[in-house]
Amino acid sequence: MNTTDTNGAGIALITGASAGIGQSAAVEVARKGMGVVLTYPAHRAGADEAVATIRQEGGTAVALPLDVGRVDAFDGFVAELRRVLAETWQAGSLRGLVNNAGFGGGVAFAEITQESFDQYHRVLFKGPYFLTQALLPLLEDGASIVNTGSSSIRPGDTEPGYSAYAAMKAGLVVASRFLARELSPRGIRVNTIAPGPTRTRLGGDAFARFPELIEPLAARTALGRIGEPEDIGKVIAFLLSPEAGWITGQDLQVTGGYLL
Repeated sequence: MNTTDTNGAGIALITGASAGIGQSAAVEVARKGMGVVLTYPAHRAGADEAVATIRQEGGTAVALPLDVGRVDAFDGFVAELRRVLAETWQAGSLRGLVNNAGFGGGVAFAEITQESFDQYHRVLFKGPYFLTQALLPLLEDGASIVNTGSSSIRPGDTEPGYSAYAAMKAGLVVASRFLARELSPRGIRVNTIAPGPTRTRLGGDAFARFPELIEPLAARTALGRIGEPEDIGKVIAFLLSPEAGWITGQDLQVTGGYLL
């Protein structure tokens, strides 16, 4: 694949792709022949690392800054995206959208503030919802949208302190199912994935700082370990691909059998 040809595979936009699941998804999507636009909120180095990996493997990628919690900035972002699509790929549309950007960590119900609640809402639900709306004119007929949810919305995966986080993820999952129906006349597929415990930087890089958390979680996972970003990234790449063309409106558990 050269710098202007995606072999007909199209171009995907992946938010929150400077680390963890998003970074891995960007690399895996590029390996399927797609051009990739990665976004990052502040961690530019991680985005550049992903772009470099993709280019070393013969793919094409561009990194752009985006704070998904700032809906007022979406018009400017879309204008910049149009410029990048035209200059890099001589294209004007997207075949894939991955709403992955977010943050982790819990706050006890008795302690959560309205400000904290609003931040969960802006980043985990309102942001991806209205970013998808803003990008709708750029999405090709037959495009695929993948939204990153969480296993925490299931009964049984109910940890204290995560009521606001899980509520926003649950809202995104429900909205995605309705969008799958509403956008179906254009052949646009919409699915969510639900990662279980995964080794990422979320929660303040908790697994690196508290490695003792890993073994108990692995013990509750059928396949005997916590997830790695690559485990999730490969599933995202699959859902964007033609091979997943008959899958829509689904919330796919990508947990290795966590709490099975």
